[in-house]
Amino acid sequence: MRTDHFDYELPKRFIAQRPAEPRDSSRLLVLDRESGHIEHRRFGEIGAFLRACDVLVANDSRVVPARLRGHKPTGGAVEIFLLRQLDEAGREWRCLVRGRGLRVGARVDLDGGPIEAEIVAEEEGGLRRARFSAPIGGILEALGELPLPPYITEFAGDRGRYQTVYGRADGSVAAPTAGLHFTPELLRKLKGAGVGWETITLHVGLDTFGPVTAERVADHQIHREWAELTSESAYAVNAARKQGGRAFAVGTTSTRVLEYCATSALGVDGYGPAGEEKAVVPYTGEVDLFIRPGFQFRAVDALLTNFHLPRSSLLMLVSAFVGQAHGRDLDAGRRMLLRTYEAAKAEGYRFYSFGDAMLIL
Repeated sequence: MRTDHFDYELPKRFIAQRPAEPRDSSRLLVLDRESGHIEHRRFGEIGAFLRACDVLVANDSRVVPARLRGHKPTGGAVEIFLLRQLDEAGREWRCLVRGRGLRVGARVDLDGGPIEAEIVAEEEGGLRRARFSAPIGGILEALGELPLPPYITEFAGDRGRYQTVYGRADGSVAAPTAGLHFTPELLRKLKGAGVGWETITLHVGLDTFGPVTAERVADHQIHREWAELTSESAYAVNAARKQGGRAFAVGTTSTRVLEYCATSALGVDGYGPAGEEKAVVPYTGEVDLFIRPGFQFRAVDALLTNFHLPRSSLLMLVSAFVGQAHGRDLDAGRRMLLRTYEAAKAEGYRFYSFGDAMLIL
């Protein structure tokens, strides 16, 4: 498939600039991937599509205040966007930097604190490796800004709205947005109805939401992200499915972790023969699974997600999930998903991180 097959038009008026209030008042488009039938609901009604013994699996990673501002000794303004910690002490980080002349050896004084950063290496994709004069992990709350996606330009409210209510593990530079719709009250209601709740951790990287630039989808090199599925959560997911329950992945990040752990259990890459299924296995480490049409889902039975950017790997993942219901026609999922996006636009749904949700059954 070509990357431009996953393109679509989205006028700016559809890009949500602020979250729904309350969280679960956002809209919910429900898609039956076999028939293509669409139903329009509110997110607070999601329990109507869940049964006792089903299990929701969500990403509990929290967004860190990863945007730092500073200046060079000559006075020039600099922005450092932290992407990944590279040492145990928290002094060396992979970064995206903005400013003039930031070559190896350049030094930056951070605004708001007596800490200096030195550019120590240049990496692929225009990234830099920076070494700080002191560990910064513990003082990010004081020095850093919570990063919002570049398409959100008008939001000036509580930055906590860009965190899930159940997040606990700091490490992401972008929110796992499918989980932003849950409230504590809704979670209590679902659990009270017998629905299971488990978490994985995947620290979301910057290029998760970026476009795929390769001309052919298969040529795209997926990014690597740190993830964990504990033995307790793996056991709970396996037990629920063994008892006839379904695994509902809350977001594409949860999907990638569950499917990585399922394919690891089988010793396959995800594009092997259909029909194989095995329990997910616990895992801690990096995940680089690129899910695109033709992938055989083995762990995820239903997917809760937001509406994604054109040409993104996330749009390809969702297309693959929709398409699995259509056998050998690898393009059926893409066609159905893009038709559904057009239907969502016709109904005035809000797109992207602060937008509405989609449940695919």
